[in-house]
Amino acid sequence: MNCQECGQRPATVHFTKIIQGDKSEIHLCELCAREKGEWMNKSNGFSLNSLLSGLLNFDSTGATVSAPVRCSTCGLTYSQFSQVGRFGCADCYNHFRARIEPLARKIHGSTTHVGKVPSRAGGKIKLQRELSRLRTQLQNAIDHERFEEAAMLRDKIKEFEKQIGS
Repeated sequence: MNCQECGQRPATVHFTKIIQGDKSEIHLCELCAREKGEWMNKSNGFSLNSLLSGLLNFDSTGATVSAPVRCSTCGLTYSQFSQVGRFGCADCYNHFRARIEPLARKIHGSTTHVGKVPSRAGGKIKLQRELSRLRTQLQNAIDHERFEEAAMLRDKIKEFEKQIGS
């Protein structure tokens, strides 16, 4: 698909705008998007950076975060993180956890990773996921009084627990 603005380059940026149920889409090349982006940011009063920064500066109650929190390892403050959008070191995750987890829960619905697992680290994690799935099935079988199925699931769970423990 070519850019709808210039018609010459391939469209690599796609805007979708929904206002009161009316959906409009525009497909632009990178150059036209950059030009149009300046105009769009001015016309609607905010940019993506200010939107994300606004999200990062609110705690789970919706109040503005005022107390400066600083990573003791790299010295990055929460306000610096909210402006830059990335952490300074691995320890920042722990220092800012209280503010990041509610935000992640709002955006993703959970703070538990359920996506793909790297193959080199995946063996134990896959077993733990399977164990969790089997426990859910066991509870479901018990709730529906399917006790033979529950007994088989209980035995499978014991096998998985032995594999994870060793």
